[in-house]
Amino acid sequence: MRALYLFPQLSRPNRVRRNFVVLTLLFLLLTAVVISRPILHLARTAWKDTETRAPAPEGFADDASRMNLTEVSEIWPVPLDTREAETQLARLFKRARRDGLEISIAGARHSMGGHTLIPGGIMIDMTSFNKMSLDEKANLLHVQSGAKWSEIIPWLDQRGKSVAIMQSNNSFTVGGSVSVNCHGWQYGRPPIASSVESFRLMLADGAIVNCSRSENTELFSLALGGYGLFGVILDVDLRVIPNERYRLEQSIVPVEIALNTFDQMIEDSNIEMTFARMNIASDQFLKEVIINVLYRDPTPDESMPDLVEPGLATIRRHIFRGSSDSDYGKKLRWKAETKLQPRLQQTYYSRNQLLNEGVEVFENRSADYTDILHEYFVPKSGLVPFTEALREIIPRHKQNLLNVTIRQVEVDEDTFLRYADQRLFAFVLLFYQPQTEEGDRKMEAMSVELIEAALQAQGRYYLPYRLHATPEQFHRAYPQAKQFFELKRDYDPQELFQNQFYRKYGQPLHLVES
Repeated sequence: MRALYLFPQLSRPNRVRRNFVVLTLLFLLLTAVVISRPILHLARTAWKDTETRAPAPEGFADDASRMNLTEVSEIWPVPLDTREAETQLARLFKRARRDGLEISIAGARHSMGGHTLIPGGIMIDMTSFNKMSLDEKANLLHVQSGAKWSEIIPWLDQRGKSVAIMQSNNSFTVGGSVSVNCHGWQYGRPPIASSVESFRLMLADGAIVNCSRSENTELFSLALGGYGLFGVILDVDLRVIPNERYRLEQSIVPVEIALNTFDQMIEDSNIEMTFARMNIASDQFLKEVIINVLYRDPTPDESMPDLVEPGLATIRRHIFRGSSDSDYGKKLRWKAETKLQPRLQQTYYSRNQLLNEGVEVFENRSADYTDILHEYFVPKSGLVPFTEALREIIPRHKQNLLNVTIRQVEVDEDTFLRYADQRLFAFVLLFYQPQTEEGDRKMEAMSVELIEAALQAQGRYYLPYRLHATPEQFHRAYPQAKQFFELKRDYDPQELFQNQFYRKYGQPLHLVES
């Protein structure tokens, strides 16, 4: 019996104390494990996130895809002085025609299909051509085409104005934006062409013409969304609107009820901007949606949020880049956006704050991988079948999806090569891809299937990205393209203005198909 008492028995208070200590230690251990994994993941991401990209070699140029390194004969920067620029451009065109050289036109080069490049040609760099002025009574911004939104937004902000329609980032030029006929978060708005009052265009013979809805109307519709194939857009008159304070509201819902939720959220007449983001983690792939709606919230001027750098940019970058090659990172990002971000982010924004963030915050800095954009437009009736196609096609091709954003765009009544011939939902997809020929071939195989899925859903795809569509798919998506290219040759009979997009799709149809 004494053997039972070799070890002293604990009293009840001591046993309670011991159990409390053990449970506390276990809780701290579990907390450390839970906390340490995301911390280690983000630390590893930050450690790897270094700039290893090399600039293009002398005599070469590339675009944002970093898949189009092209040898060019010359990169020609536009002079700063307006009159001198116009004189020198006309001389450049004359020299190019004499020497049998072709010309491409470039701004920030965020297209991804060689739209600003032509092998052996002259690439005009418009980015120094960036003067602007404001007609406050008419609410018209007169701006040269090389100006970036990152230059325009702070300038307008000081004058209480904002851009009416643009992309969701500020890293693009005006000329590039109107040449691809961009669109953004602006609710109930057509693409940017609808906000263009007029522009001046230098044609292949050096003549400068004014284009608007009442003057040179055909050229107006062709050059907007014309990918630089009709001439150099020198400057643009853009409608601007007041910079106002907006209130953000979010709903996180299963995809099955997302459309009904969205319809309820847009009943408020003060709605100004909307976008949605889908869950890309493997266990909930495209099954959940964050719907973001921004409402106009009138306020005295002193309550207007200042135009400041976006908050938490570094940690947001690490969370985003940490999802590049990690399913855990994708899950962590979704948790951060649905659980943590709503607690940390502000409720009120100025319009200019929302528009004033560059792609640099999230862009890929790796020399071995690149981020590739896709965009598909489908009508409301095609949302379900297209989403189902995305769920099936992307995993089957084992492509690394980083982001899916959904926007809405209204009917475009201004451009010839229009994508928005009806009210559409735009799916913007971002993929993480090896910067290799094999990586591009695999992406192309998937792209062809996604384009086909969009066509089957009575939609189409956006043209500024990789030239992966077959010529047959391109002409099905854009049946007006045949006439568009015929008119290009009418206005530019020597085909002075060229790019890779025109090379692939722009020749007479029987030659393209062969």
